[in-house]
Formats: sequence, C-alpha cells, structure tokens
Amino acid sequence: MTPCFIIGFFLRLITNKFLSLPKDFLLFLWAIAFFSFSQGIFDSVFNNFLSESFRLTDFQRSMLEVPREIPGFLVIFVSALLFFLCSRRLAAFAIIIIACGSLCIGLFSVNFASMLVFLFLFSVGQHLFLPLNSSIGMELAQEGRTGKRLGQLNGMGNIFAILGSFFVVIVFHFFKLGFRPVFIIGSIGFLISVIFMFLMTPNKPTRAKDRFILRKEYRLFYWLNILYGTRKQIFITFAPWVLVRIFSQKTQTVALLLTIAGIIGIAFKPFLGRAIDKYGEKRILGAEALLLIIVCTCYGFSKMIFPQEIALLVIYSCFIADNLLMSVGMARATYLKKIALRPEDISQTLTMGVTIDHIFSISIAAASAMIWKFAGFQYVFLLGGLIAMVNFFSVLKIRIPPKSISPII
Repeated sequence: MTPCFIIGFFLRLITNKFLSLPKDFLLFLWAIAFFSFSQGIFDSVFNNFLSESFRLTDFQRSMLEVPREIPGFLVIFVSALLFFLCSRRLAAFAIIIIACGSLCIGLFSVNFASMLVFLFLFSVGQHLFLPLNSSIGMELAQEGRTGKRLGQLNGMGNIFAILGSFFVVIVFHFFKLGFRPVFIIGSIGFLISVIFMFLMTPNKPTRAKDRFILRKEYRLFYWLNILYGTRKQIFITFAPWVLVRIFSQKTQTVALLLTIAGIIGIAFKPFLGRAIDKYGEKRILGAEALLLIIVCTCYGFSKMIFPQEIALLVIYSCFIADNLLMSVGMARATYLKKIALRPEDISQTLTMGVTIDHIFSISIAAASAMIWKFAGFQYVFLLGGLIAMVNFFSVLKIRIPPKSISPII
C-alpha cells in the first residue's frame, strides 16, 4: 500500500464526509473557518501592537478594556435596531463591521484616540457575532446532538485559528513584516467569511420587541454568564499582558502559544462537545470551574514560587489551558437550549446574556486595573480564582426543569 494510495484514501474520505453535510451547515463551517483564521491573526498581534505602537503603561492597557467592552453592554440594543435582519444576515453584517474595524486599526491608527474609535467599531461587530455564532450552530444541530455540532464548529474554527496564529509566527520571524500588512490580510479573511454567510439560506427575522426577553426561568443562565464574563475579562486582558510586560515575550511567542493551544484544540473541542452531550452541562461546567481555580493561582503566583525559567513554563501552560477552557462556553449555550421555553428565546437570551455579563465585565476591567496598579498583577488572578470558586458552587444549582411558559419580567 503506497503513501499516495493512503493519502488519496483519506482525501476521498474527508471529501465524502463534507459532501454528506447539509448545505447551510457546510457554508457556516467555512464561514467560521475564515473568521477564526482572521481572529487568530488579530489575537496574536493585538497586545504587541498596543505595546509597540503606543507604549501603554500597565494601567492604561487595563483601562483600555472599559471602552472596548462597552459594545458588549450595548449589543442587545444594537441587535434590536437591526430587527429586520434574520440571524444569519445579522451575523454577516457583524463580520463586515469586524473587518472594517480591523482594517482601520491597522491602517489608520495615527494616534491612541483614533485607535480607540476603530477598536470600538471592531468590538461592536465582535459582540454582535458572539451570541449568533452559538445560536446559528444550534439551529443546524439535530436534537440530542447539539454539543457534538458545536464541537465540530469549534474544531473547524480551531484548525483555522491555528493557521492564523502560525501565519503570524512565520511572517514576523522569517519575513519581518510589520503590523499593517498583517491587519490587512486578517480583514480579507473576515470578508471571505461574510461571503459564506450570505450564501446561507435566510431564516425568519425576530421582531424588535422580542429582542428584550428576560425570564425568571433563565436567571441561573444569566448568573453563569456574569461569572463567565468577569473571568473571561481577566484572562483576555491580563493573561497576554503578563506575557508581554512581566515576562517580556515577543509577538511570535504569543502567536506560537495560540498555535499550540489550537493544535491541542483540534481533538479537544470535538471531544468536549461529545462530553457535554454524554455527561451533561453540570459536570462539564463544574470541572471547568475547578480547573480555573488552579490556573488562576498558578498564573498569579508562579513568578513568586518558582525560578524564572520554570515560572515561564508554568505561565505558558496556564495560557494554553485557559484558551482551551474558553470552549466550555458551548456548555452554557446547550444548557440554555435545554431550559428554553420557546425555540425563539434562544438567540435573544444569548444576546441578553452578553449584555448582562458586560455590565459586570466592564466593572471588573476597571477594578482589575486598579488592583494591578496598587497591589500587583498577582491579585488580579487571585480575584479570578475567587470568581471561579463562586462559579463552581453556582454550577451545582443547575437543574433541567419541565417546560412551561411564564410571563416575561
């Protein structure tokens, strides 16, 4: 059996597998792929771009998260204004905004103030797309296999995020490209994603008044979203900044770590999706919370406990682990689907969850900036560990109640 025969066999197997998928799912899969490629590029360069272009202090970088996260609070209102767009067209529109923001950050950030405006634009699109990503994925899933479907989407996105991160490693290490052409390439990837989104069959738009759904049955979901938002804020903002400023790591190092996390995620994310279906959201979210307590403790205090070289390896491991654990967010989405009183509640409640969690994530960003400045970065991650502990005990309250319509509150 020759190597060519083996390669041909696997190529035919993969091709047949792809051709057997429903058209809209296949289009969404490729939309997620190109979106993730560009997001991988953006995540790999953004913190070093800030550090090298504007020479931000630790406090300035921390406070930057306040205007960056305001669009997350506004997302429910922006979504309501665009009520005439169905979820798939709204997702395409959101990615167009992301592409414009990314391109403007790379080409027209002549000073810090202009960069803030373009970052706000990028963030509006990003927060619009965030809940739609999960809701569209669940629309395309068979009953009882929601976790598997989201795992497949995350796995595909993960592969292309690896390519995006690895692309940054190559162009910075071997070709010495600057930030500008990298942002341009990332924006092109976002626009290709838009094409695939527009090729999908449109679904029914939601009325504007139905965007503002707040039910008492979903209160645990809202609370879990708040805890996730505050924990996510700490790691998205401060984890890469610790690498860049405390441990003086270069752009290609951050990109390489994201690449490694992505490679592991190729197997981890589909496995996680199947595990959610098999073991349930309660066990998966509980395990995530316990692991996060360990990750936060190590990230905050390894520099004080270990020699520099070992501490750096611990930080690398924590950075990779946290990137993988971000995928557990799909368990919150599948939990909502199981407790949803009506199918049309899902997309709107996911969006409302983003708005609610950003009320607190904006606050935690400002508070963490003050903690970093006056106490040290270690205590920012101590706060993250305490949030993870509260999250663990909150997850224990998860129940799947019998479905019954209640009045909107």
